[in-house]
Amino acid sequence: MTHDASPAAPAAALPERRTVPCDAPTTGRLIGIDLARGLAVLGMYSAHVGPDVTVGGPVGFLLETARGRSSALFAVLAGFSLVIITGRPRPRTGRAGRQAAIRIVIRAVVLLALGYALTALGTEVDVILSFYGLLFLSVLPLYRLRPATLALIAAFGALVMPQVLYAARKSIEEGAWADTVVQADPLAWIGGADGVVELLFTGEYPVLTWAPFLIAGMAVARLDLTRPRIRSRLALAGGLLAVLGYGGSWLALRLVPHALITIASATGGGSASSAWWSDTVGEPENGTPLAWLLVAAPHSQTTLSVLGNTGVALVVIATCLTVADRMPRLTRLATPVSAVGTMALTAYVLHIVAFWFLTDVWYLAAVEDETMSGLPALLAFIAATVLLATVWTGHFRRGPLEHLLHMATRPARHIK
Repeated sequence: MTHDASPAAPAAALPERRTVPCDAPTTGRLIGIDLARGLAVLGMYSAHVGPDVTVGGPVGFLLETARGRSSALFAVLAGFSLVIITGRPRPRTGRAGRQAAIRIVIRAVVLLALGYALTALGTEVDVILSFYGLLFLSVLPLYRLRPATLALIAAFGALVMPQVLYAARKSIEEGAWADTVVQADPLAWIGGADGVVELLFTGEYPVLTWAPFLIAGMAVARLDLTRPRIRSRLALAGGLLAVLGYGGSWLALRLVPHALITIASATGGGSASSAWWSDTVGEPENGTPLAWLLVAAPHSQTTLSVLGNTGVALVVIATCLTVADRMPRLTRLATPVSAVGTMALTAYVLHIVAFWFLTDVWYLAAVEDETMSGLPALLAFIAATVLLATVWTGHFRRGPLEHLLHMATRPARHIK
């Protein structure tokens, strides 16, 4: 990961003789990005392992804030990583470009398989990796675009795709076409779920509404993030998006007649008053009403939620980059979190495997009763992961699974 960046040049501006091998070593890392990725991983830990947000108080508020927004930050950073692989600040072209694209395809297939394997463990975690696999394949054709173009596509996707998803889900609720697709879908046979239908429409991280996160991350990666003015503009843009998403939802829910009542009824009495920012609103139980499109809860898959979550992700990224650039002492203190970010895939997979292994020991007693007794388990998971990451990164460049994933993409070097 390099520190220098500038707006992407057209593909034609880089003749093939000047391309760089796709596995050429990088000259440095954006420590702020590693820090943001580490925060995203630990935030997802809090959603999967910690006590329920209903415990209230400062702990409950922090847990509630992390719900959904951590995975959205993770998705934005996944788009950033895609650009790192395919060329930053300028996209690779010619042979190197083809090799980089094949590396992404291989990674996508591995993540798809790994996601299904983790899902087969039967934990309470909604595993995101299979969705990531299809997301990488979906956005890969865009990797050569300029940052402004990527930002426009992300904005268009945020405005349009949630409505398309809403219509698709309504048609699935009212018809049987999805069952026909599932029966003919090889992914459904292998994964034991709904295959492509789940990945695109019915899952917790549907590609239609999560692609804008990755595309936004791709746009950010094309910027010169070493410039304070760029980071300030990124933070300002993120703040405006957060206000537009969450603030717009808060306003709409109170101005549209019967919106709150309709949502409360659809969710079986969920906390409709917090639907503008919190997952405590729940999910519709017997059909999704049109008023649901006014919600901005992190996993609601609406335009307002995508805007709000993207805004928070941009603010966190800009803040972490600024801390890494201007506050060396704080950056050193945060090194263990950054270490988690450098081996995010390993940290994510290990916590699900540990969650599965330890379920019979502590889950029913510590989490299901929704009390603070789940907090020690969360802190233990975080402490173990931070310690492992710190020790490992002190001796190795990549995490264990990151290294295996890198090795799996080595055949791309033979692409002509």
